[in-house]
Amino acid sequence: MAVETVAGTTISISPTRPAAFDEAGYTALTGWAKIGEITDGGSHGRRYNEATHNPIDTRGTQKFKGSFNEGTKTLQLAMDRSDPGQVVLSAALNSDDDYSFKVVYQGGDIDYFQAKVMSFEKSATSVDSIRSASVELSLTTSKDGIGIVEVTAP
Repeated sequence: MAVETVAGTTISISPTRPAAFDEAGYTALTGWAKIGEITDGGSHGRRYNEATHNPIDTRGTQKFKGSFNEGTKTLQLAMDRSDPGQVVLSAALNSDDDYSFKVVYQGGDIDYFQAKVMSFEKSATSVDSIRSASVELSLTTSKDGIGIVEVTAP
């Protein structure tokens, strides 16, 4: 695998949940809307909590992986009220439901995940800035513990 830039990366949203939390389940979804005008796609990935154990006889701290969380992802974008993806994001803000997300990278790798849209904050900072917004996604897992589904480019 070669190193690549994020140029050309797209992020899409769908209000539909997959029948199965795997590649086939996500590729069967319809209604994907590309989110336009993203200037920063943020980061996402599983993070484990640390569980520690301190036996009194050895005094050494033993470390283990505890529970995990898929985390949050913050998108920065220029506001475009006519953009189909931003329209769905706005609707998702007022919903308690998980929405499906698809990140397609330059080389063709894809990340699929479920998330709740937790915020959609607008910004108008200065005369020389673009009207923008910051959108916070809270990634979720299925009941079986499936979170981000990674698909490697063919």
